Amino acid sequence: MTGDRRSRIHLSRLYSFSLIRSIFRDEHSQIGQKGYSRVVYCNDPDNPKQLQLKCGSNYVSTTKYTVLNFVPKSLFEQFRRVANIYFLLVGFASFSPLAPYSATSTLAPLLVMIAATMTKEAVEDWRRKKKDIEANNRKVEVFGRNHNFQETRWKNLRVGDLVKVYKDEYFPADLFLISSSYDDGICYVETTNLDGETNLKVKHALNATATLHDDHSFLQFKAMIKCEDPNEDLYSFIGTLCYEGQQHPLSQQQILLRDSKLRNTDCVYGVVVFTGHETKVMQNATEPPSKRSMIERKMDKVIYILFGILILISFIGSVFFGIETKNDIRDGESKRWYLRPDNPNLLYDPKRAALTAFFNFLTALMLYGYLLPISLYVSIEMVKVLQSIFINQDPDMYYEETDKPTHAQTSNLNEELGQVDTILSDKTGTLTCNSMEFVKCSIAGISYGRVMTEVERALAKRKGNVLPEGGYTSPDEYMDSGKSCKGFNFNDERVMNGKWVHESHAYVIQKFFRVLALCHTAIPDINQETGEISYEAESPDEAAFVIAARELGFQFYERMQTTISLHELDYQSGQIMDRSYKLLHVLEFSSVRKRMSVIIKNVENQLLLLCKGADSVMFERLANDGRVFEAATRDHIKHYGEAGLRTLVVAYRELSEEEFKSWEDEFLKTQTLVTADRDVLMDAASDKIERDLILLGATAVEDKLQKGVNMRLASFNLLNGLISLIVTKMGWVVAAAAYGGGSSRAPPGCGRRRLRAAVLRRRRQLLLNLRTQLRFLIKLKNSVCHVRRLAIISSSPHASTPSAA
Repeated sequence: MTGDRRSRIHLSRLYSFSLIRSIFRDEHSQIGQKGYSRVVYCNDPDNPKQLQLKCGSNYVSTTKYTVLNFVPKSLFEQFRRVANIYFLLVGFASFSPLAPYSATSTLAPLLVMIAATMTKEAVEDWRRKKKDIEANNRKVEVFGRNHNFQETRWKNLRVGDLVKVYKDEYFPADLFLISSSYDDGICYVETTNLDGETNLKVKHALNATATLHDDHSFLQFKAMIKCEDPNEDLYSFIGTLCYEGQQHPLSQQQILLRDSKLRNTDCVYGVVVFTGHETKVMQNATEPPSKRSMIERKMDKVIYILFGILILISFIGSVFFGIETKNDIRDGESKRWYLRPDNPNLLYDPKRAALTAFFNFLTALMLYGYLLPISLYVSIEMVKVLQSIFINQDPDMYYEETDKPTHAQTSNLNEELGQVDTILSDKTGTLTCNSMEFVKCSIAGISYGRVMTEVERALAKRKGNVLPEGGYTSPDEYMDSGKSCKGFNFNDERVMNGKWVHESHAYVIQKFFRVLALCHTAIPDINQETGEISYEAESPDEAAFVIAARELGFQFYERMQTTISLHELDYQSGQIMDRSYKLLHVLEFSSVRKRMSVIIKNVENQLLLLCKGADSVMFERLANDGRVFEAATRDHIKHYGEAGLRTLVVAYRELSEEEFKSWEDEFLKTQTLVTADRDVLMDAASDKIERDLILLGATAVEDKLQKGVNMRLASFNLLNGLISLIVTKMGWVVAAAAYGGGSSRAPPGCGRRRLRAAVLRRRRQLLLNLRTQLRFLIKLKNSVCHVRRLAIISSSPHASTPSAA
């Protein structure tokens, strides 16, 4: 099956996977200068020149302590507490004659507490060490001196090593992608560990190396990479590949970052560029911080107050003692003869009353030291350890699907869990499962789809309506729904089983589902035994659209170098026909563009641009004569959003040959640039052709809530607003209203208007705090992804549909 797929799929001529040789400009002219001095001898790590560069090993350590610095560093952490400093000073002073008690009674509790805390820190750091050992000892195949791939440990990798990574394995270092199991050298990568995104990213090799598919093809492979020095930027890479006497520019599309995972690709070949702490993920990592909880910081303030009271009591007592001591001898006689004024000492000397008062002040500081509760610190440390044990053993926090229990990395911040007042949450993949199902659609101003969503069912229950099983509007429709299919939960007798051909606007329905079947970057995978087709897509949304098109008569079954083939139901003849479309360009989706387009040519030689995207950018690109269904479609999108669905607008336009040729020339010139503003120029070029669209309709997919989320949302309401949930989304108001209002225990008055006002108040207050934090992060030059996540919150919500952050 793999071999058949590789022989059929050639995507390199498409824009998304284009490997046209780029022109060297701007950044690439810096290669060899300061900051761009890394040289990698591919498949030749023992090259003397490579050894002279003294690149770091691939061993990684994330521990907070080492054997040498554990004692001094841990003691420093302990004496950040004010009480510990006090008791240490008192302990030293207890060796003097001023002490009212022995030194053991003071130092013993302090040493016990410090020893217990240091033991806890050592245990937690040892857990980090064990994870490092596990990661460093993972296996990966390396091309060795005997000219075949052999297993070795991650920690033994060197810069220049040629490695082979298989499907669902993590990349052991930052790799230069040579080729993959696909002939065009593309591969799919999951970067959840890097940026939290669950959608797959597409990487592609250069044309010059994409043909190296087999192990024996690397026998004579030698090349040299000149690139930037190790840095923390996850989203850019500048370098050149010198191979077979030619130079090829490298970009982020050819770099596979450590800790990302290979998905939907059998295997890839790569050369190690950065190792260990020089990898981009480790460059972004910071040393384990010294974390102190809010309670601990408040305890320090309380200690300051108690210490002030202690000083005040001791001062007042010593002043009165000094006065009485000075007046103790009158007319050569002592009032308190039993104190033996004829034999003075440090604590009683009537002739030096001021000095005696000072010594008594020091004695009082030690004597009244019980005002500072050292036992409280010991109790808190014991409670923290017990809490972490309970958290690790909590059955309600066990995730059955992945067989993973909760694991508390550190117990220092346990009490912070009970003081959360604001939760900043992404929706997709956090509140929801990120498993999309095609549920409803709007075509030609008519809404299709009888299935009720989770939110609609919850709202109906609150109103006391009786619901049928399965979420359909009637039991008959539920019985008639047919077989279920992952990604497809749609039911409507007007369009199911090919009945859409009898609709009055069947030609619009045909174009609508044709766009869904063609406007994507999915790859079909045919099971040779059963003949069933599955799809490997970048995102679950895209897979759901292709599956929906298949179930309704437009089966995408083959993608070749420049063509896409469908089994298509023709509404005029009512027969299934095989149609092929020439794929000319793919204009990729991005968070800035919020849309995706493909340009195709059909068998009638018509040039068509097929587009799908967010309503906030699609409606403004419609032609004057393409807005026939706009009002009805907007109403449907609003209703879908209130039902908790993710929506996209579907449109198309026909292009003339002259317009297409003129645009393509400009587009290809922009495509070959290697400059800092290349992406901006590409977006501008794409925008010129994505105009004057004709509206077909809108899609609505459901991303179901994760198990237990509705109960958690309900519990927030029961807390009377003590905990605020802010969904960092473009469509956060509609999404929050849908999921909050759809919660089974939400209060009756929890509507969109009330929620908007409440969240806006909370949002303004939060932004004041985040603004200061954001400036602080920028000054410290922290990871760009952290700054971007904070910036999401300050973006204005204009879109009405919930979408992935």
